[in-house]
Amino acid sequence: MPSLYRKYQVTNPKNELLFVALGGSGEIGMNVNLYGCNGKWLMVDCGVTFADPDYPGVDVLLPDLSFVEERLGDLLGIVITHGHEDHIGALPYLAADLGVPIYATPFTAGLIREKLEEEGVANDVKLKLVRENEPFQLGPFDLSYVPLAHSIPEGNAILIGTPHGRILHTGDWKIDEESAIGGASTEAELTAIGDKGVFALVCDSTNVFNPEASGTEAQVREGLDAVIGKAKGRVLVTTFASNVARLETLGQVARDTGRQLVVAGRSLDRIVRVAKAVGYLKNFPQTVDWDAAQKLPRDKVLIVATGGQGEPRAALGRISEGTHPLKLDRGDSVVFSSRQIPGNETAIGAIQNRLAAAGVEIVTERQAFVHVSGHPGRPELEQMYRWIRPELVMPVHGEMRHLSEHARFAIASGVPGAVIQKDGDIIRLAPGTPQKIGEATVGRLAVDGDVILPADGQTLNERRKLALYGQISVAAAIRKDGSLIGEPEVRLQGVPVEEDRDPFLDEAIDAAEEAIRSIRGKDRDKLREAIRLGVRRVATRWTGKKPIVDVLLIEA
Repeated sequence: MPSLYRKYQVTNPKNELLFVALGGSGEIGMNVNLYGCNGKWLMVDCGVTFADPDYPGVDVLLPDLSFVEERLGDLLGIVITHGHEDHIGALPYLAADLGVPIYATPFTAGLIREKLEEEGVANDVKLKLVRENEPFQLGPFDLSYVPLAHSIPEGNAILIGTPHGRILHTGDWKIDEESAIGGASTEAELTAIGDKGVFALVCDSTNVFNPEASGTEAQVREGLDAVIGKAKGRVLVTTFASNVARLETLGQVARDTGRQLVVAGRSLDRIVRVAKAVGYLKNFPQTVDWDAAQKLPRDKVLIVATGGQGEPRAALGRISEGTHPLKLDRGDSVVFSSRQIPGNETAIGAIQNRLAAAGVEIVTERQAFVHVSGHPGRPELEQMYRWIRPELVMPVHGEMRHLSEHARFAIASGVPGAVIQKDGDIIRLAPGTPQKIGEATVGRLAVDGDVILPADGQTLNERRKLALYGQISVAAAIRKDGSLIGEPEVRLQGVPVEEDRDPFLDEAIDAAEEAIRSIRGKDRDKLREAIRLGVRRVATRWTGKKPIVDVLLIEA
């Protein structure tokens, strides 16, 4: 059924306030948000999401920014809320082509700078440093960062002033007055923002189904102290590399439990380096290298490693396979101090099974209080509504079930209005009643090796078919009159014939020969198609599958 809305054709927003999500609304990850006002556009965040088995051979997915690329002359800049990959990860691939400055606070800017340098585009992108609570202006937008607690330093909301009212775009946040690292705005400061009036609260929806508050980092320290304090062997804790608050906690836990700290993972090294460069992790203990760790008594070692989401090339995956210099044996422990991201269950389970087979004890948040989320539960959302008192809430950062529930919860909590939108919806927030007025192009791009290509384009569609059905190659030598020379050669990849391979090949060759005899003539396209269909019919009869059949004709 065709859409009831046209693709939005007007290049410039008029005397109005528009919102368009190109990622992160209807999904968790790949956050990209646009605000349009008085002919100009402002981008907030530019992140990635991580590929699942539907994208074979691909690790990272980027947002399709076609909508922005058609309006580059009117894009003022990219303002970044914080340094998580789902908010900054697309910048090394896309920022140079956008050609506008990136605005970020010091720690976030440090992470972005390293990513740009790794991709070799640091000289092609302007990166502008902004201090928290330091106002700046881009066209019709008056902007300032509002510090909020999160699982990374310098998590920020962005207060956006427009001629149509003020917007508080929260980014990712939670309430944690005991956050181990970084600061957050106080109740009084947030209430003061609400006192001056907020038209729209554009708000994180990830944990809207959680009836409890997310918990504090101080509680995690107590839980980790208890688990690691009673452990007899080596302990490995895996967490997100960017969770600097957790790294600070683990440094304290190492001291609490009398263990030497070891860091395993390139991304962890980078995060620690950037954090120290901008003044965080000042009391982080001196780490020991891998060789020294292997010589220490087993109950004196605490390893912090990447790989808790099942990434095969990360440190934990390699340790579980025995291919990493750091070793775990029977009686050692692995603590998963992170939330399991939906879609990663199989990969995480494979690592945990290998660890269990080696006699390693596994502790997750189900067994002990070893992790707290960086996103707000319902009590925290309700508290934010009371402080900010917005005229309406617009949920972002969630699947559709999260966005819909967040809108319902906001209304039930006394917020006058709520707007439910998804990626690609063009929402006119003001003037008048907020409403959808059009649709923007949205989609995903795949980072495939050194190439960026459409995630649902020809290459990956072919790769999916190969993975699902297998492939058959047929080569035949023919004369100019189309008659066969010798016997066709047939080769298979991934076609499930196993012990029947030889008789299957004989029948496939017979089918190719029959097709050549039946089509004799100069129409090579017709001949190729006849061979392709004949061989595929044999495969379908033998296997119930329809493999890809490629035909090569060689004229003698």
